[in-house]
Parts: sequence; structure tokens; C-alpha cells
Amino acid sequence: MTTDIKQAMDLAAMGMRAQGTRMRVISENMANAETTAREAGGDPYRRQMVTFKNVMNRRTDVNEVKIDKIIGDQSDFRMKHDPSHPAADKDGFIKLPNVNSLVEMMDMREAQRSYEANLGIIDMSRTMLMRTIDLLRS
Repeated sequence: MTTDIKQAMDLAAMGMRAQGTRMRVISENMANAETTAREAGGDPYRRQMVTFKNVMNRRTDVNEVKIDKIIGDQSDFRMKHDPSHPAADKDGFIKLPNVNSLVEMMDMREAQRSYEANLGIIDMSRTMLMRTIDLLRS
């Protein structure tokens, strides 16, 4: 039984690590939502996205979640007319990051809920382990 509890805690910890990375990337996106290029015609910050993969652990015969990679969102940059900006092109437009703060907030909330669910699993597993120890003491 304790092996199963440890395995549940390990899986939940992996999920927390993955969601923690996702929250860090989302935070970077939000922090750079209004940055512009340093030079005329240059590209601004590009939104980053985290992809996950399932990896079979042959020892435990369980699928584990891992970070696959962090990739740049290839959607178009937003454009804003501001001829006085140093990064403006010949037509007076500047490129703004392809970051939508509303989408980032929704993604952050989803990652937070997943993180909290995994934390709940660890807490529940810890409680079960403590009860098992109490039973063995009796």
C-alpha cells in the first residue's frame, strides 16, 4: 500500500512541476505583453507555449506527464499605428507581441487549478500514509 501512496505522490509532484513550468511561461508572456522591438521593423516578444507529453515509466508501468518543449506561438503579431515610435516601420506601424492577456489569464487559472488538484492528491496521500503509520503503531 505504501508503494501505491508513494507512486501517487510522485505522479502528483510531476504534475505540479509541469504546471509550475507552465505558470512561469504564462507569467513571462504577460510580463512581455506590451514590449516592442528595439529597432525599426524588428520583431517583438513572441508568445511562448508549453507542450506536454506522456512518458511511460517502465519501472512502475505508469504514464507520467513531462514537459515536451516550450515553443513560440507562430500567430501574427498585433500592429499599432505609432509613427513616432523608434520601432515604427516606413508606414508608421509597430509590431506588438502576439500575447492576449485574457487568454493568458484563462491559461493561468487552468494551470493553477491543475496545480492545486495535484497538491490535493499529495495532501490526501500524506494523510493516508499517516493513518497507516498510526494503525501500525496500535
